[in-house]
Amino acid sequence: MRQQFTVMNEAANLQMLAWSDYVGRILDVPVSRAQVASGFRGEIDTYVLKDMIYLDSRTDPVSQARTPARISTDNMRDYVFHVVIEGIAETVTGPFPHRKSAQFVPGILALDMNQSMRMERPTRARVLAFFLPRPMVESVIPQAESIHGRVIAYTSPLTHLIREQLVALCRELPTMPEADIENTLHNCAQLILAAYGRQARLSDGARAAARAVMLGRIKHYIQSNLHREELSPDNILSAFPLARPTLYRMFEHEGGLSAYIRHCRLREAADELVRSTPMTVAQIAYRWGFSYASDFTRAFRRAYGMAPQEFRSLGLEWLRG
Repeated sequence: MRQQFTVMNEAANLQMLAWSDYVGRILDVPVSRAQVASGFRGEIDTYVLKDMIYLDSRTDPVSQARTPARISTDNMRDYVFHVVIEGIAETVTGPFPHRKSAQFVPGILALDMNQSMRMERPTRARVLAFFLPRPMVESVIPQAESIHGRVIAYTSPLTHLIREQLVALCRELPTMPEADIENTLHNCAQLILAAYGRQARLSDGARAAARAVMLGRIKHYIQSNLHREELSPDNILSAFPLARPTLYRMFEHEGGLSAYIRHCRLREAADELVRSTPMTVAQIAYRWGFSYASDFTRAFRRAYGMAPQEFRSLGLEWLRG
């Protein structure tokens, strides 16, 4: 699923040429003497799914274009949604009338790879790109060709959610399991399409994607704060812009939010009980947010059918075996 490309293993005078050769499969990348003389930093992580491609590229200043001549010689016809995470990008689409899209303030740029464009990155930049097939985009966005060169800024609750999810994506994607990568990227793509297609009224699919993204963020927050005794529904509500009934509905299939938090804590405690650790049962209970060792023992017995001490003994015997 994941492919990596970097020019850092090349000699400095060959780095820009290697970059131009690699990206040149779909884009024209002019090479200057200065870039050859001074070297060029560029790397791309590519995630290939069956119905989309996601890129995370980090580059020195660079120009790239998709010209009518290039379009006539390849079969790349996807739509691509660019997100500038760091740096600056200015894109001109055309030929007539020209539309200039400046991403000085971060936003999401839509490009139709069946139309020409020229992009300048005058600074070092980190850019994410979602390549989505035409049928997927055109099923959501009427007259999808018209979004070519348009930027959506982070000015609505939906686009704020997209921004937060993309920042988390940069941080967490390299260590995610493959199944989670696929779901996360699809949810991001659905949210971006929703932002372009129906900003005022989300489709059912976009609503489901938004809920899935928010649920994933909340679960990540819970997992990161399990050790805090004050972790509670009220604490989570203070961290996320949700109504209480909405938050509770999101965890109905888990037996409720409080039950989900308790089960997560018990899973972590059970894992710690069978590791070679000098901590007592009481210390493990306090470590995972239980106020009293007796409360932990009762909850553990209900969940696992035995006391923590018995579980530890059985677990250690199993590990030795």
